[in-house]
Amino acid sequence: MSALDKEPVKRAEKVLKEFDNSLYVLELEKTARTATEAAISLNCEVGAIVKSLLFKSKNFYFLCLVSGDKRCSLNKLKKIYNSNDLCMASAYEVKEQTGYTIGGVSPIAHTNKIDILVDKSLDRFTNLFAAAGHPNCIFQINFEKLLKITGGKLEEITE
Repeated sequence: MSALDKEPVKRAEKVLKEFDNSLYVLELEKTARTATEAAISLNCEVGAIVKSLLFKSKNFYFLCLVSGDKRCSLNKLKKIYNSNDLCMASAYEVKEQTGYTIGGVSPIAHTNKIDILVDKSLDRFTNLFAAAGHPNCIFQINFEKLLKITGGKLEEITE
């Protein structure tokens, strides 16, 4: 069974196609579980890889989309949400909230409605690459379309 046939990948692809029929999911021969692995597989800069990181505050979850060459700033997130009680979600919570497992978390087509913050540093790249529900599946998108398809809020959230 191809990774493209798996339910999480199909879910991401459906949202992509409904948004823009020219967008598609690409299956890589090598894993793209980390930003570095994805960049090597795609022969692109690590910064052009979109990392989807789930954070939580008590019972509130939000997804941060950051450039593969940057680190998400917990201090900036605490200021944005006016909360000192923020941390990364567990692997179980990531699966429960997004419907994806870590290594394949897509910025789109989550099983639950999640607030999304998009880091400004992603706009440096013409083409961005994001996970599509499986460690071997990605899609290519530009910054403006990424903002539109995710409904994300543009913020400065990296260190």
